[in-house]
Amino acid sequence: MTLISIGNAGVDFGATEIFRDITFTVAAGDRWAIVGRNGTGKTTLVKLITGALSPTRGTVARSPGLRVALMDQHRKFPDDQSLWEIVADAFGDLRALEHSLAEQAANLEHDHSEAAMEKYGRDLERFEREGGYEMASKVDAILMGVGFDPAMARMTRIGTLSGGERGRVALARQLATPADILLLDEPTNHLDLDTTAWLEQYLATTDRTVLCISHDRAFLNAMADHVLHFEGGTAFAYTGGYESFIQQREERRLTQQRQFDQQQKKIAAEQDYIARNLAGQNTRQAKGRRKLLARMPRISAPIGADGVMALRLDAGHRSGDRVMEARDVVVGVPSPTGPRVLVRDVSVVLERGEVVALVGPNGAGKSTLIKTLLGEHPAMAGEVKVGPSTTVAYYRQDLGHLPLDTTIYEAIATQRPLWERRQVQGHLGRFGFSGDEVQRTVGTLSGGERARVAMALLTLSTNNLLILDEPTNHLDVESIEVLEDAVEDYDGSALIVSHDRAVLRGLATQVWELHDEQLTVFPGPFVEWETLRAERRRQAVGEARAESQREAERAARQREKAAHKTAVANGGAPTGDVRKLLKAAEKALADAELRVSTIDARIAELTAVLDDTSLYDTPAGVQKAVALGKQLDDERDQLEQAMHEWTTAEEYLSLLRRGH
Repeated sequence: MTLISIGNAGVDFGATEIFRDITFTVAAGDRWAIVGRNGTGKTTLVKLITGALSPTRGTVARSPGLRVALMDQHRKFPDDQSLWEIVADAFGDLRALEHSLAEQAANLEHDHSEAAMEKYGRDLERFEREGGYEMASKVDAILMGVGFDPAMARMTRIGTLSGGERGRVALARQLATPADILLLDEPTNHLDLDTTAWLEQYLATTDRTVLCISHDRAFLNAMADHVLHFEGGTAFAYTGGYESFIQQREERRLTQQRQFDQQQKKIAAEQDYIARNLAGQNTRQAKGRRKLLARMPRISAPIGADGVMALRLDAGHRSGDRVMEARDVVVGVPSPTGPRVLVRDVSVVLERGEVVALVGPNGAGKSTLIKTLLGEHPAMAGEVKVGPSTTVAYYRQDLGHLPLDTTIYEAIATQRPLWERRQVQGHLGRFGFSGDEVQRTVGTLSGGERARVAMALLTLSTNNLLILDEPTNHLDVESIEVLEDAVEDYDGSALIVSHDRAVLRGLATQVWELHDEQLTVFPGPFVEWETLRAERRRQAVGEARAESQREAERAARQREKAAHKTAVANGGAPTGDVRKLLKAAEKALADAELRVSTIDARIAELTAVLDDTSLYDTPAGVQKAVALGKQLDDERDQLEQAMHEWTTAEEYLSLLRRGH
C-alpha cells in the first residue's frame, strides 16, 4: 500500500530554488535512507511529508489518516517530569483510557448499574484490543534500548539530564509513539556504539515505515532498503541498501558521463563543420545544421564531487616512537558529594603511526580522559607523558574552540596574518564557503557549517598527533568520506572518538575500550575487536538462556506450592448484610480475575520477548534480557499473590452463596 507519493516536487524560497523535480513513492514497510550534503533540502523534504510545507511545484499525496511520528528537536518538557512519563505520554489516548478505567473501577463500588458495568466492559475491551496491557513493557523496552534503566527512569527528572541525554529521551518518545511512519533526523547523534546497534536492529525489524536522515553509513546499510540521494539540486531514488546505492550511483554517473562526452563530441564536430562551410559553397547546409544544433536538447554535465570540502592533514616533523604515555592514571570529575572516579588505573602507550579508536558508552569519560591526557584536566593520580617532539591538533566534540564572535574570514586570517585576501578566500572555498558567506559570524552558523570551519582551521597547522572527538557529528556523508581519506593519508598518529563504525572500521589499528571504570586495550583493528565482541555476546547469550531456564523451573515449583496452599478452604460462615456482602464479594472476585489476567498478559509478553533469539545479538540486548528476566521474576511473584487473592475471593463468594 502506498503511503506517500511525491511527483515532480520542487520548493522555492523567494528567488532561491531549494530543489526541483523530486519523484518517489513510499510504500508501507519501506525503510528509506535520506542522504546528501548539508543544505541540499533534506529537512525541507521532511516538511513536505508532514504537511508543514506545500511544494512550489508538483504534488505530494498522503494516505488518508496517515500518522507520522517526528522527533521535535526543540520541544521542552517540564523539568520535573520523569523520563518514564515523557515516553509513556506518547500513548496519550491509551493512558487516558487507563486512568478512566481506574476511576470507573472505583466508582463501581457505589454504582452497580447495568450502564456503568457495560461502559466499563467496553472500555476494558478497547484497552486490551489497543495494547494497553503491553504499554508499560513497551516503554520499558524502548527506554532500556536507548540506554536508560526503566526503574530509574520513573524517578529521574528530565531537568537533571544533559543535552545529549535529553536527545535520547526524545528519540525514545518518538519510537514509542503509535504511527504509520517514523521520520528520524540524525537519530544516532547522541548514541554510543551499543545503543546505535540496538536502534538499527529495532528499525530493521519494525513493521512500521521508516524515513531516516543520517550520515552514519554502517547504520544506514543495516536498516535501509531504499535510498533517496540529494545532489545537483534534485534527488534520485534507489532500491536496495546503502552499499547497493553507492554502486548504482557510480554506474549512473558513468552512464551520464559517457552520454555527455558523446554529445560534446557531436556538438564540436557540428560546430567545426558550420565554421568551415558557413561562408562557402555549402552555406545552406551549414545554416541548416546550425538551426538543428540550436534546437538540440543538451545533456547536463555529470554530477561529481564538486563542492565537497578539500581536506589535507599535514603531520610536519616526525614524532618519537612513544607519542604519548599514561601510567596508573585515575580520571575523575568533581561532584556535590566529592570527586567521582570515571576511569581507574589507566596505563597505555600511544605509539607512532597508530590510529586508536577510543570507544565506550556515553558518560563513561572518553572526552574527560582525552583532556586528562592533554593536561587540560588534572589527573586524580598517576602520570601522563607527552613525547618531546609531539605536537597535538585537537578537534573538540563541542566545537568550543571556535571564535564565535568573529567572521569566518577573520577566523582564518587571524591564523594566517601574512596571507593575501585571495589566499584566505581560496582556503575557505575548499571548505564550501564562497563570496559573501565568508563574512558571516561563526556564532550564527549551523552545526555542519561550524564543523567545516573547524576543519579549515585544523589544516592550517602541522601536528604529528591528531585527536578527533566525534568529528563526524554535523558532517554529511560526502564530507565524512573526505575526512576518512585525509586521516588515512595522514603520516602522524591519531586518537579518534566516534560512533561512526564505518570510519573506525576503515581507520583504527587498535581499540581502547572504556567500560566499568576500566580501560582495556585491544591490539588489533576495529573489525577484529567487533568480531571478538560478537563471540563474547554469543557466550553471554548462552549463559543468559541457561539462567532463564533455571528461573523458569524455580517459578514453576513456586506456583505448585502456591496452588497447594490456596487449595485449603477458608472456614466459618460470614455475618452481616448478606446481600451487600455478595455484591462486594462479586466485585472483589472480578477485580482479582482482572488482576490475574493483566499479570498473565505481561508475563506472556515478557516471555515472548525473552524467547526472541535476536534479543541476544547485542550487548545491549543481553543487558536488556537480564533486566527483563528480573522483571519477569517480579511479575511471577505478583501472579502468585494474585492467584492466592483470586482463589480466596472465589471460595469466600462460594461460602456466601451457600449461606444465602
